[in-house]
Formats: sequence, C-alpha cells, structure tokens
Amino acid sequence: MKLSKIAMLAAIACASYTSSMTASANDSIELVSHCAAACDCGEPVCGCEAVDAGCDPCGDACDGGCDSACGCGTGSLLPGLLSDCCLGDQWSLFGEHCGWTAGGWVQMGYHDKALPLFNSRADNVQLHQAWLYAEKAIDTSCGFDIGGRIDYVYGTDGPDTQSFGIDNDHWDNGWDHGNDYGHAIPQLYMEAGYGDLSVKMGHFYTIIGWEVVTAPDNFFYSHAYTMYNSEPFTHTGALATYNVSDSVTAYGGYVFGWDSGFEDNGDAFLGGLSVALSDDLTVTYATVAGRFADDRITTEQGYMHSIVADVALSDNLQYIFQTDLLDTEDNAGTLNRKSFDINQYLIYTLSDCLAVGGRFEWYNVEGNLLNGTAAGVDSDIYALTMGVNYRPHANVLVRPEIRFDWDDDLVAGLEDGDDQTTFGVDTIFMF
Repeated sequence: MKLSKIAMLAAIACASYTSSMTASANDSIELVSHCAAACDCGEPVCGCEAVDAGCDPCGDACDGGCDSACGCGTGSLLPGLLSDCCLGDQWSLFGEHCGWTAGGWVQMGYHDKALPLFNSRADNVQLHQAWLYAEKAIDTSCGFDIGGRIDYVYGTDGPDTQSFGIDNDHWDNGWDHGNDYGHAIPQLYMEAGYGDLSVKMGHFYTIIGWEVVTAPDNFFYSHAYTMYNSEPFTHTGALATYNVSDSVTAYGGYVFGWDSGFEDNGDAFLGGLSVALSDDLTVTYATVAGRFADDRITTEQGYMHSIVADVALSDNLQYIFQTDLLDTEDNAGTLNRKSFDINQYLIYTLSDCLAVGGRFEWYNVEGNLLNGTAAGVDSDIYALTMGVNYRPHANVLVRPEIRFDWDDDLVAGLEDGDDQTTFGVDTIFMF
C-alpha cells in the first residue's frame, strides 16, 4: 500500500481530472434533456438564445445551472466552481429494489504526519474505508412498516469501528488484518415504526456529537479529539425516535454500554432532544448515562452529553457549535475519564462543486484518555483545521486540508512535541 508522495498526488490529480471530464459530459446531456422537457420547445434549449416565445431556457427548469456549465458561461469542460454547477444526480451501482437500497463508497487518503485519531499511518497512501451497505428505510406515512440496515467496512478505519468496548474478540473485534487494517460490521439492526414513532433494535451508530464515522458525512478528512476520544461510535440495544412535532424530535432507549457487540457489556440510557428553534437554528442535546463498559477487570460508569447548535447564518454560510462533557469513574469510585470541549465549525458553500471550511477545537482532558494521562493531570489541547470540499463529479469528493495541533503537556502524541502541522488529502468515490 506504500506509494511515494509524487505518485500519490499524481494519482489523485489524474482521478479528479478524469472525473471532471466525465461529469461535464454527462451533466450537459442531462440538463439539455431536462430543459427541453420543462420548456416543451421541441428542441434542446439549454443555451443563451430563446427558441420560442415564453420559453426561458435559462430559468427555473435548469436550477440555475445554465449560467455556468452548460450554456451562457465560458464553455469550459470543468464545472463552474464559483457559481451553480451542473453535477446532476449521483450514479448508483445497485439502485432500489422492493424498498431496499444498497450502495457504498471507497475512501483513500494521505497525510504527511500521524495524528492520534483515525489518521494514524503517516506518509502512506491508505485505504480508509471500503464500505458497503444495504438498507430498507421505513415509511410510516400509511401506518406500520418494518425495515433495517447492515453496514460492512474494510480498511484502516475498520479496527477503530469494531466493537472494541470489550476486549474479548467477540462480534467483529478480532477481525484485524495487520498493518492497521481490519474488517467491521458497525451497523446491523432492524427498525419498526408506526406514525410518528419508530424503534431501532440491534447494533447502530450513536446519536452523540456532530462528526460521524462515515466519511462522506463529514466535511473534514481528519477528526476532532472529542469525537475520537470522548464519544461512543456505536451502541447495541434499542432506541426509540418520536417526532413530537414538525420541529421537535425525542430519542430514548437502552444500550449495552459503548462500542460493544451483542453481549452484556454495560447498562446505559441513550436519549436526547432535537429542537428546530427557527428555520435557521436547530439545537440537539444527546446523552448517555450509566455503566459504559465491563471487561470483567474494571468497570466504567458515569455520564456524558453533547450539545450541538447548527446555525444557517446565510444561504451559503453554516456555523456549528458543539460542546461535550464526559465524567466517568471505575468500580472503586476513582476517576477514569474526564473531558470538556468546545468545537466550532464554519462552512461556506461557494457552489454545489466547491465549499471551504474551518474547525477550531479546544479539548480539556483529565484521566485515562490520551497516552495514559494520569488522573489529576489537567491538559488543554487545541486544533485548527482548514479545508476544502471539491466535487468534480456527483459521485466524487476530494477533501484537502491543513491542520495545526498544539498542547501544553505533551499528551496528544504529536510527532513534533507540543505542536504539529499536518497536510492531508483524501478522495471518496461513492456508488
């Protein structure tokens, strides 16, 4: 899997250029057909000139895309980066059959220095996630419905997504493949619902926090310390979701602790509340409390919560504020883990093809979290990340970033001591 930096950059550039040309050709054809059907002018009309009275070829029918990629613009093969671009719909390998959908993605990335997070293999091009899923989403608009989902992942993110909450190689915890690679089944659940109420039963992702494991659902290539060290990834148990109103959703359920498979590894409440306070502001509170882990040697019990405020400052500018609190102890009442953080994200969308963003994290840690930090040691870690999301095609996402980390007690495991600058880039191919 090792490649030189030059080979890696050339491969990513070649893939992006090829995808760009493919996207432009496909999208032009789709938009011409779409415009013609919408205007009913009898011929392709996605250009500058009107072909019939009352027909606006560059109006709503093209969703603004005619201004850049398929008419009235420069005529370049590349999508218009600073205006609306004609990406079209994502291509799907499997599609939908009898209510079931299937798909996945392949994420490959490179970073020049190691981070004590998912990105642990420095100076290597690596396969982070080769992901497959199958899902039947429930539809309760006509009454009772039943569905479910299964996810499978292979790559360097596999071991971090396994059920490592109890170290006995049960479920998928022993599916390692050497050199940081491994397999995992991070989700396997069934879901039933009626009206505004649904219940998920099995192995599923947490509702805690804002960042997630699935690569296409994050803005940044790298992850926050908070997400990796202070939040669960998965739970096994049951979780109910109730849509109280159009603006309020409530969650509540019972889980076997954190990051465990189908076995008794804890007893905890998982729940929360999401409230849309306005069209531009949504606040979500999520918590897990109880016994988080029991590996037959030590027990961890306590409480943690996350509060996430998602604010649309304008049509193009999004601000996310997140704060978590974690406080646990062992069965003797001694401090196990304690952390508090503030994460802030600012994301500006220039077009469907291009967005830029920044993330600043303050992470205060105490207890057995980073590099065996001793109880009583109070350490502050800071990280500033600046990145770009570029879509040369509806199925392709490229995410370069530069990241600055520093801490005051050398607990973060940084290569350059108490500070580090890291460059990283990944490409995600979705299908």
